[in-house]
Amino acid sequence: MKFFIDTANLEDIRTAEALGILDGVTTNPSLMAREKITGEEAILSHYQRICDCVQGDVSAEVIGTSFSEMLEEGERLAALDPQIVVKVPMTKEGIQAIKYFSDKGIRTNCTLVFSVGQALLAAKAGATYVSPFVGRLDDISTDGMALIAAIKKVYDNYQISTQILAASIRSPMHIIQCASIGADVMTAPLSAILKLLEHPLTNKGLAGFLADYHQAISK
Repeated sequence: MKFFIDTANLEDIRTAEALGILDGVTTNPSLMAREKITGEEAILSHYQRICDCVQGDVSAEVIGTSFSEMLEEGERLAALDPQIVVKVPMTKEGIQAIKYFSDKGIRTNCTLVFSVGQALLAAKAGATYVSPFVGRLDDISTDGMALIAAIKKVYDNYQISTQILAASIRSPMHIIQCASIGADVMTAPLSAILKLLEHPLTNKGLAGFLADYHQAISK
């Protein structure tokens, strides 16, 4: 399973990249606003800085909601860097835009997916990635992981090449569950990724090894 980081914070991206486990980055307008990146030129420049930090794909989201706006923005984003994947919302116009981009050889990530039907439409239109939002489904007492499993079953039935990118990941357990189900990619904040490093027995074991070592060399 590929590991993407869900952020627009360059320091977090560099930290994840330095671990040697990062495969890509996803962003959205909310994450850009959190970093106080505003204005079209500033946003485009920030996407380029993100691409310079990593080797893998960088999802950059369109803001427009009409078909024509999505095409204009998406082509501008795709022209920035070969790493850019144009992130498009799951709407009628979004599906039309994904088909247009697919025909043009522009890679896409269909975002805000909450059902198998939506995931199937995105795949039919040629989406490179489809992003089911696990955490937001959990927030309304719906099983987000069940959606990942259902999409995977349908995709496997027809050997669909669209990759399942599990999004809205809230915890390290979400990451493990996605890997167990067979999601192609997961995107999570740095905090959730780093928590995979932690285990009390690891800490206890390391402390024991160090104590034994210091005792041995002090004799």
